[in-house]
Amino acid sequence: MTTHHFVAASTRFLTEEEPLEEVLKERRRHYGEQGKEIDFWLVRNPSFLDAPELSEIKAKVPQPSAAVVSTDSTFITFMKLRLEYVVEGQFDAPTDSIPNPLAETH
Repeated sequence: MTTHHFVAASTRFLTEEEPLEEVLKERRRHYGEQGKEIDFWLVRNPSFLDAPELSEIKAKVPQPSAAVVSTDSTFITFMKLRLEYVVEGQFDAPTDSIPNPLAETH
């Protein structure tokens, strides 16, 4: 089981109003230079928000939603400070309620 950290917001906010693509491209470039494996993902309509233990967080996130998920808590803290209007949280997966941390609902 792995702890996943995330910031979530409306899809429109994350993908259109904020320069998220630029931030993630820079992070990928940096990881490539360091020979580090990617440990962050953009998940649209994240199904982990449907887990009962995250119901309070889901209620705060406008729908449709998107999330940046990472196993690196420091990166998510940076994203929270950088993006400001996002909800931050964490969860453990895989579990019965979150079998796939990167699954999307359609």
